[in-house]
Amino acid sequence: MSHAIQDRPVSATPRRSLSHAHLPRWTPAAIAVGSIAAGCGIGLAAGWHSKVQWGLVSALLFVLATFAITTKVEGKRQAKDRVATSLIWVSFVLAVVPLLSLAWVTISKGLEVLDGYFLSHSMNGVLDAEAGGGVYHALLGTIEQVGIATLIAAPIGLLTAVYLVEYGNGKLAKAVTFFVDVMTGIPSIVAGLFILATWNLMLGFGPSGFAGAMALAILMMPVVVRSTEEMLKLVPNELREASLALGVPKWRTILKVVLPTAIGGITTGVMLAVARITGETAPVLLLVFGTKLINPNPFEGAQSSLPLYVYEQYAVGTDAAVARAWAAALVLIAFVMILNLVARGIARWKAPKTGR
Repeated sequence: MSHAIQDRPVSATPRRSLSHAHLPRWTPAAIAVGSIAAGCGIGLAAGWHSKVQWGLVSALLFVLATFAITTKVEGKRQAKDRVATSLIWVSFVLAVVPLLSLAWVTISKGLEVLDGYFLSHSMNGVLDAEAGGGVYHALLGTIEQVGIATLIAAPIGLLTAVYLVEYGNGKLAKAVTFFVDVMTGIPSIVAGLFILATWNLMLGFGPSGFAGAMALAILMMPVVVRSTEEMLKLVPNELREASLALGVPKWRTILKVVLPTAIGGITTGVMLAVARITGETAPVLLLVFGTKLINPNPFEGAQSSLPLYVYEQYAVGTDAAVARAWAAALVLIAFVMILNLVARGIARWKAPKTGR
């Protein structure tokens, strides 16, 4: 039995394009400019004197405008992606603006006093309320105290991290990890009180730069251990296995393969620890006491340091003292920056060479 095949009209279905409309590449910049203009206008109309409020309103308008415009043109899914990107940029700007503001204020105010005389003279014979004097005694004390603390903490922290990553498997490793975590969160004043109770009160030693350096080393060690431990974990196990397969002892594999591979990250971790202790004031105030005289001997007598000098001069409150405080703060920032640049250069020099 044959069936007649009837031709049925095929309904015309509209073509759906696989590509959607896209906003121009300059759209985020245009939205940012418009948001800033709108935020400033709202701030002026509302009578807000704080530029921080203007910035927060502008950031909020930027995110909302990005979402609304992208949803209208590209769709809701792409709008969520752009909003996430916008939030990242807003967070970045909110983090960078205070940093740039701090750097600008410190440089502009510090350069008013900072010169060769300021770096080469102490406060000996100069009243705090008077103009003049310098920061040489505090700079010398900071260099010695930070240097001694680094000589104590860096080797101990490095060896501890090597033990935890390469050898530690039992209860001792767990105990060391626990105490490192505890030491990471202790306040600096607690480290100062510990050295004061043991070194000064129990053993009878007086104030000195070495006592302050020991307290700073306590604060530095857990940072070195944690950062070095994470860097050693990033070294591929294939490198260790290749060295061991060639008959190289484990200690030599660590010394010649593992540590050179991670030297860049280890150096960065040590410099982060140095940057942390360089600005500490409480242990220095307890153990070093501070002085206006130049004391090159860190093992005997009171010394000064840059953070303590900044605190003392700012506490005086006169224009000359506050100007010296800003100049000392600028010297402290430059000191940490120079240390970081030197450490980066050493790490790049000692890092294993890649390519031919």
